[in-house]
Amino acid sequence: MTAPITPLTALPDPEVDAEFYAGVPFKRAFAWAVDATLILIAAVLIVPFTAFTALFFFPVLIVMVGFTYRWFTIASGSATLGMRLMGIELRDHTGARLNGTLALLHTLGYTMSVVTLPLQLISMGMMALTPRGQGLSDTLLGTTAINRPG
Repeated sequence: MTAPITPLTALPDPEVDAEFYAGVPFKRAFAWAVDATLILIAAVLIVPFTAFTALFFFPVLIVMVGFTYRWFTIASGSATLGMRLMGIELRDHTGARLNGTLALLHTLGYTMSVVTLPLQLISMGMMALTPRGQGLSDTLLGTTAINRPG
């Protein structure tokens, strides 16, 4: 990898530093599956504490748990637990890890795309086809997922 390891001064160029992007779309998909499983488990564990009334709005509970999980894990380490497991992390346009505000905006954009199927399909297509593997919210915010440097 020819780009500086830490901190990055800008996002690595996908042509010059392809190692940063190698396999990232697949890793993001696997990380998403891990995160979705953790979110589902957390939501199921919450249900009894609501006297089982959460069963009436379980999809909303999953969105709320997912939003909180993603925001806090991204804000604390620029990656969800699934992303950490896969060795990837999110970086902003300068190459820095995401701060709390950018993590919130990224999570909000992701959540909006998840609850709106056409936006999710567009985002998935963008991750598969763009040089940096950026989804819709990544493109709007100037963020991307890269293989963890170091």
